[in-house]
Amino acid sequence: MDRDLEEALHGARALILADLAARDVAGPDVVSLVENAVAQRRWWVEQWPEGIEFVAGLVAQDVQDALLARFGRWPLCPLCEEPHGLAVEPELGPDPHWVCETAGAVVAPVGGLS
Repeated sequence: MDRDLEEALHGARALILADLAARDVAGPDVVSLVENAVAQRRWWVEQWPEGIEFVAGLVAQDVQDALLARFGRWPLCPLCEEPHGLAVEPELGPDPHWVCETAGAVVAPVGGLS
């Protein structure tokens, strides 16, 4: 379990950092938010090991929430003229992706923003 947990956490961190870098917002303050989210999810998975496959989506949501509180919506939808944030779907499931709820369209997998 320890190795699987570390791989899941490192993988989630890498995916979120890739999306942040793709949108040019991966500054030191934001990277600290990612590290905090990963640390909190470590405890969560230790309590519920079956949730390990949900870590990437949950870290993405945690970072979104932290960014909203400090800087505003992230990531912004590239499909719509009216600015709004993308959502992570499924909210609790494997293979998370960014979606535009307004257009009902998948934009990219988590870690695949450009």
